[in-house]
Amino acid sequence: MHKLISFPIVCTITLIVNLTIPLTFGEDDTSSTRPNSLGFDVSNYVYDINSSPFNITYSDWTSKWWKWAYSIPKDIHPAFDDTGKFCQEGQNTPVWFFAGTYERSVIRYCEVPKDVGILFPILNSECSFIEHPKLKTKEELINCAKIIQDKVIPQYATLDKVEIKNLSDYRIQSNLFNFSLPENNILDLPAQMTQAVSDGNWVFLKPLPHGQHHLEFKGDVKQEKHNEFGNNGKYDDEFAGPIGWNYSITYVLNIK
Repeated sequence: MHKLISFPIVCTITLIVNLTIPLTFGEDDTSSTRPNSLGFDVSNYVYDINSSPFNITYSDWTSKWWKWAYSIPKDIHPAFDDTGKFCQEGQNTPVWFFAGTYERSVIRYCEVPKDVGILFPILNSECSFIEHPKLKTKEELINCAKIIQDKVIPQYATLDKVEIKNLSDYRIQSNLFNFSLPENNILDLPAQMTQAVSDGNWVFLKPLPHGQHHLEFKGDVKQEKHNEFGNNGKYDDEFAGPIGWNYSITYVLNIK
């Protein structure tokens, strides 16, 4: 998704969860408003930024998200999926990763196993040595990712139409990590391994109750162009930053 991704980027995701009544969604369905009337506390389903879900730090999970995002060939990549048919690509327990959407808003339908957490970026950024060959040190990668992410405005995230608050507080920069690119990768680069650092605004959901849920989110950027590290005012890749990823996305989830 530019490096901020939303697999990212600027992007929006909406998640709706009904804790007591399984939801069905049709053209005239109004049941998605019920969680508010029931006093649904969405904070009970969001991991704290200082926590270690499943005994791994929040920061390390964001690195794992990027490794997942770059491991999937672009022709079956969930970030460019208009329906959700690729949402299960590369997923493993105990955490599933969701991506944003590029240059258009979408609604994705996804069946998710019970007892798994869900990690997604409102918008995120990443800098690696292969994407920015002029950068030579970890410190330069850190600065690169920070400069890009400083342009991001996390607009909203909702779970079952209940707002997840204080999204700016969920900004995390990763440690230095390795990732591998397969053939036909999202960056259109030769298959190889490199090192990177990411920065982003994230939401990490705890396992959700059985039934149907809606997740929605979106981010935006303060400027349309970044010139610090790109060529001719553009980045070499578009997946690793937020430009183009600032569209709303809705996931309709069926927790099985």
